[in-house]
Formats: sequence, C-alpha cells, structure tokens
Amino acid sequence: MKIDSVTLRRIKIPLNEPFTPSFGSITDKDLLIVEVHTDSATGYGDDPALSLPIYNEETVASGELVLKEFLLPLLKRNLKTVDDPFDVAKVFKCVRRNYFARSAIETAVFDAYAKSVHKPLYQLLGGNKNRIEGGISIGIKKTPQELIDTIKIYQKKGYRRIKVKIKPGFDLEFIKAVRNEFPELELQVDANSAYTLDDIDLFKKLDNFDLALIEQPLGCEDIIDHAALQKKLKTPICLDESIDSLDDARQAIDIGALKIINIKVSRVGGLANAKAIHDYAKEHGVGVWCGSMLESGIGQAHNLAIASLENYRYSNDIMSSTCYLSDDIIKPQIEIGKDSFITIPEREGIGYDIDEEKLQKYTFKLEHFDF
Repeated sequence: MKIDSVTLRRIKIPLNEPFTPSFGSITDKDLLIVEVHTDSATGYGDDPALSLPIYNEETVASGELVLKEFLLPLLKRNLKTVDDPFDVAKVFKCVRRNYFARSAIETAVFDAYAKSVHKPLYQLLGGNKNRIEGGISIGIKKTPQELIDTIKIYQKKGYRRIKVKIKPGFDLEFIKAVRNEFPELELQVDANSAYTLDDIDLFKKLDNFDLALIEQPLGCEDIIDHAALQKKLKTPICLDESIDSLDDARQAIDIGALKIINIKVSRVGGLANAKAIHDYAKEHGVGVWCGSMLESGIGQAHNLAIASLENYRYSNDIMSSTCYLSDDIIKPQIEIGKDSFITIPEREGIGYDIDEEKLQKYTFKLEHFDF
C-alpha cells in the first residue's frame, strides 16, 4: 500500500453539556482528524488530546505541530509504502512521547491498510469478538442527588456500568449516596490523580462500597505510591495516566501498583502499542479495558476494534456517538444497545463511513501534504 498524501483537519464539536473531571470542565471538543490517502483506500484517525496540557503534556495544537514538522516527514522518509501497519510504530520509536500525535497518524494507516486488504480492522488486530460492552463516565456533579438522577438517565439508555469522577470534597458523600441508591450497580470511581497517600483514610472508606475499581487515585508519576496504596486496599487499583508505554505497564505490574489497566489507544501511541500492552498484561494475569478521551466516532471505532482483543475483560468507556458530543462525523453513528453492548460492523477498515457533510461543517482548519 503506497501513501500518496495526508490531510490534517481541525474540527470542533460542542458537547451536550459540560464534562467535568477533577482537573476542570470541557464544553466542546477540539479534534485533529488525520486522513491518509493511499493508492487503494483512505484511512482515518483522530487526535483527541485536550486543548490545554492538563491531562498530559500534549494538546491538540501541539499534536498538529508535531505531525507537520516531524512525524509526517519521518513517515515520508521511511515508510511511503506500507506492507505491515505495525511498522508505523517502529518508525516512530525514535520519538520521545507525543503519543496522541503518533496515534492519530498510525491509526489512520491501520484503517487504510485494513480497507486495502478488505478486512475489518478488529480482525486485522486479532480480535475474537464483535460485540463490545460499553460503559459511561459521569463528570463531577454539584450534589449527590444530581449524580443519582444522572445515573438513572444513563441506565435507561442501556448503560450497565457507571464510572463516577471524584475529587476532594466531591467523593465520599457522593459515592455513599450512589451505593445506597443502587446497591447492585457495577460502580467505578476515577480520581484523575486528584489525591495523595495522605488521603489513605478516604480510600479505606471508599474500600467499603464494593467498587469495581478505583482509577488513577494518585499522581501520574506515583507508581511506587500506587503500589503502597494497593497493598492497603481490597478494591483493585486501575491505572490510566500512569501507563503511557509497555515499559510503564511492565514496571507497574512488577511492583504491584495495579490490578487492572485502562488502555487508551491515543495515550499509548496507537494500536500497535495498545496491543503490545494488552498482550503483556494478558501474560501476567492483568485484565484491561479501553478508556475514552471524548473521541470522534473515528476514534471510538478504533477503540471498538482494539477492545475486541481477548484480554479486554471489563466494560469499556465506549458509548453512543452523541452521549457527550452533540453530533458526530461518522455514519451510521454508534449506538449502544439496551444490553449495554455495541456491535462492530462487519465491514472493512473501521467499519463506518465518514459523513462528509458534517465533517465539512465542523472543520475550521485544513492542510494537505503530498508524499
């Protein structure tokens, strides 16, 4: 498969309502869409980094710059012809971090390649299931009752597993109220690094609410502290921001810093790296699931594909297209079933078409690069 050109497209889609993790509120989603045009197909990827460097050091603007100034020239010099899409990650091994930008171009190449060989992407990756369990992540609410009311809305839409964002002052009272209201609910909490080991008493209290997991309770670089915390809790710790690479996963598993890994395709640099972390975790008895960065339908389609791998044991942060975003740029749009599952289309590539009219509608910047 020969790469002819690449298009970088910035789009912005409003959210239905503000989404609030521990580090601030998001009101619209600025995305970088990457289109890889080849001699046989066009593939699509997205960079869903935030507009500010508050989740990690990357932003959607920095991703655009790195792609234009470094990643695209690097790919052009080394891999104009793609015989194996896993080679893209090898070309980018010399790059320090910039995982979101690397993922955006790599996933687009994977999509184009799968189309060129007429296979669904999930099958190309070695997936063994085409029905993926979704789940919902609910941002921080002002009151416990507002949180309870929001959970009821999502339950009616089919979501079985609920993840609740927490931060100091919006934690114990809220989770206690939710558990009292929903004693059988599969409930997770996500702190996005909002706490330290000094909060051990809080975590011991949360440990009594039969949580499926506590996600990223401490700082992203606090692997050793996470290991110390996990030793004191029966609730599994799941790491997100701390796991950017296979080495991160290996070290965290080796010292007992986690029992579950949240693998976000964009956070770890693409599908090849996500699969490598999945495979290592599987070999060491650690289950994984797929997290979300409020991707477009393109990014969610890649998430569905990777979540088809065997060791994705838990429900994923994959949801209906307009759960957070007010609109989407794929057709048909992704819909979650009443049983909380999403079926991957049995079509080549990511399995969804691009809604060109909506793509144009939300585009505010466009650049084209010949190979």
